[in-house]
Amino acid sequence: MTQTRLDKLTASLRTSNLDAVILNPGPTLKYLTGINFHLMERPVVLFVAQGKDPVLVLPELELPKLDLFPYKVQGVAYGENPLEWDEAFRKAAQVLGLDGKRIGVEPRNLRLMEFRHVKAGAPESDYPDATDMFDGLRLRKDKAEVDAMRKAVKIAQDSLEAVIPQMKIGMTERELASELVVQLLKHGSESEIPFAPIVSAGPNSANPHASPTDRKLQAGDLLVVDWGATYDGYISDLTRTFAVGEVDEECRKIHKIVQEANAAGCAAAKPGVPCANVDKAAREVIEKSGYGKYFTHRTGHGIGMEGHEAPYMRGDNMQLLETGMAFTVEPGIYLSNRNGVRIEDNLVITENGVECLSDMPREMRVVG
Repeated sequence: MTQTRLDKLTASLRTSNLDAVILNPGPTLKYLTGINFHLMERPVVLFVAQGKDPVLVLPELELPKLDLFPYKVQGVAYGENPLEWDEAFRKAAQVLGLDGKRIGVEPRNLRLMEFRHVKAGAPESDYPDATDMFDGLRLRKDKAEVDAMRKAVKIAQDSLEAVIPQMKIGMTERELASELVVQLLKHGSESEIPFAPIVSAGPNSANPHASPTDRKLQAGDLLVVDWGATYDGYISDLTRTFAVGEVDEECRKIHKIVQEANAAGCAAAKPGVPCANVDKAAREVIEKSGYGKYFTHRTGHGIGMEGHEAPYMRGDNMQLLETGMAFTVEPGIYLSNRNGVRIEDNLVITENGVECLSDMPREMRVVG
């Protein structure tokens, strides 16, 4: 499988205006190699050029990982003295004849440290943004990838179900988030979960990206839980909103509106439909209900090996949905200093429509 992915990348190079690309530890490097490399103080960079075997610059202590590669790769190792590292990068560039060429980079993941060493090794090269190429490489998931995400969804849902009986008035957001992490690991998530769970109640729930605090759950709160699991390198990203005890009429109202918006966004997703249509379908429900200005973010984002990747469900994105694209639908309403609601599901486009990977109840559930 990884050989096929490398072949796909080199084929993209042939049809682009790039001579090579570089990758440091992150999702794309793992996607291409199946190997975990640490992002650390010692640089690791894979050079992939047209018509030649890839070259990996790595510290001597990582040399055994060369034996794990599923295809032929040349290693250029360096020792502990940072003053000698540039020489390893010069050797890599010379092996591939890259100085003065166009070497694509992945700006979201490439650090300045690695870039400076690559630049020292090939000072006459240009380093254009190759984001579109990398996005295209990972954009359409195959069956094995979808199966891994489906498993990540199940782990996440089972974990939260195990926590729900513990959601009590007086419990802090931080305590709830900690217990959720424990359950994620117990239910089979990899230790590197996609993100720290968002557990926010009452006024904090009106902040879409709140961090858990020592605030205690109180009767009348809406409780937003945004969480996910990792399985075989692939992630899930879900959100459900609960009522803590009795909540007021407006809380029940906005929850119902968001639930309807979520359903509308999911229903709009199908092959050949622009991403913008998914956003529009969910947003129209909220706008027609008079809460449009309280829906302050896009309707969704792609998922896979990263929590946020292409494609993006936003109103100006005319990219057409294709089989294998996986993404979230997560409309919300956030009433500042009062309460907020978000309901998020994970979807994948199929040949005939769309599959929702998540099936945890979306109706308001009362806890406490």
